[in-house]
Amino acid sequence: MEKKYIKSAVAVLTIACACTLATTGCKKKEKETTPAEPTIQTSKDVEKTPEATPVDESVPEGMMKSYLSGELVSQEKGMRRPVAVMLNNIRDAVPQTGIARADVVYEAPVEGNITRLMGIFEDYDDLEKIGSVRSCREYYLFFAQEFEAIYAHYGQAIYAKPFLEEDFIHNLSGLDKYSKDIFYRTSDRVAPHNAYTSFEGIQRGIEDYGYTQEHSSGYKGHYLFADTDTEEELDSGTTANVVRLDCYATNRPWFEYDGETKRYKRFQYEGPQIDEATEEQLLYDNLLIQYHSYKPYDQNGYLNIDAISGGSGKFITHGKAIDIRWEKDAVWGVTHYFDADDQEIHLNRGKTWVAIVLDDKTDGIFIE
Repeated sequence: MEKKYIKSAVAVLTIACACTLATTGCKKKEKETTPAEPTIQTSKDVEKTPEATPVDESVPEGMMKSYLSGELVSQEKGMRRPVAVMLNNIRDAVPQTGIARADVVYEAPVEGNITRLMGIFEDYDDLEKIGSVRSCREYYLFFAQEFEAIYAHYGQAIYAKPFLEEDFIHNLSGLDKYSKDIFYRTSDRVAPHNAYTSFEGIQRGIEDYGYTQEHSSGYKGHYLFADTDTEEELDSGTTANVVRLDCYATNRPWFEYDGETKRYKRFQYEGPQIDEATEEQLLYDNLLIQYHSYKPYDQNGYLNIDAISGGSGKFITHGKAIDIRWEKDAVWGVTHYFDADDQEIHLNRGKTWVAIVLDDKTDGIFIE
């Protein structure tokens, strides 16, 4: 099959602006440039009342099934838009703080042969330290938008600027005028590895920018989850007790399955990956591996990863793995995952790790 590439950030942005999408509203960001005439609906065009949670007798009153984890959560937290935080992942910046509270974590390559993480948080109200926070790459914006997340970052690559200037991208930037309200620096690490945020900082930033914390009307979430009284066992899958991602050459992460807890333990840099706040190892119920086509932007190693055109990958849970394909329902829409029978997969309830792998690095994935 002929590979599809995104020719440039501007090309993708042009496609995006041609799409009609009901997005969450905000007061417009101040910009140095005049934006093109918008064709995307904002709060001026649509009412921002979240769709009522469907009646389900298994869900107690005042609770709902989380869009991020499938677990029961309060409607107050479940109906609030999550926050997606860019997390540093070089050796000098680990362990991260607060990452264990992210229900979904994306790992993707960036320039310099390293990876960067994006944690998507639903319940973070008591966190005083989240980070360290690093800069944006535009493909993470496509992933964050799938959850209608408010996106927190400290800086950005030049190729991400056209996207960040769009009104429907609700971001909290460490380089904007509200930076001091949102982020702070610590003395235990050197810059740029010492920038952190917190629940209070994020809330102040949301108020400063005037972003809504309500999901858009009709939002139904990203993933499909197993029902409350069932589990996905992938009986036709292959054994997946150890998953090694040597495709990430610097941190060389891997996961080990614990049959007692039915969760995967996360490792990198030759040892367990922990959260500095809890001092406990990161654990995940689902692993999604997505193969993406790409082209280099320039000689500096910046990657133009195609986050739109779809591809293949793996779904791994409860010690088994199956082949999948992924496709998006719109440029800024949700990614859907299908098995060999073209049935949309259901994740097990709990936390999910998503590994974005370049399609010429798939021989560096080992599943045993």
